[in-house]
Amino acid sequence: QVQLVESGGGSVQAGGSLRLSCTGSGRTFSDLGMGWFRQAPGKERQFVAAISWTGKSTYYADSVKGRFTISRDNIKNTIYLQMNNLKLEDTAVYSCTAGRVVAGTAFDEYDYWGQGTQVTVSS
Repeated sequence: QVQLVESGGGSVQAGGSLRLSCTGSGRTFSDLGMGWFRQAPGKERQFVAAISWTGKSTYYADSVKGRFTISRDNIKNTIYLQMNNLKLEDTAVYSCTAGRVVAGTAFDEYDYWGQGTQVTVSS
């Protein structure tokens, strides 16, 4: 059974940092593009960042460029999202995903999803 499990979420004050991790199991993920999406209450799921299977290509939503960094460790079947200078509007449930894409920005390009981890940014 293929699973993605996120960790690292929590509560932080605006301007702070968090590092999310997502570890896959049940298959190798080194041949899949992976990414992060987020969903705030009452809002649609939103693309955050994506990374190609080699890690050489990365993509970011305009709202997080310069603040968030996505990376991966294929030996550990794990991707990371380093989030710096967090803002109130970054509050959401963050989910990691994997799929047969280079680094997709649309949620329907992905095949596997984690359950999500809550990130709450307060003033």
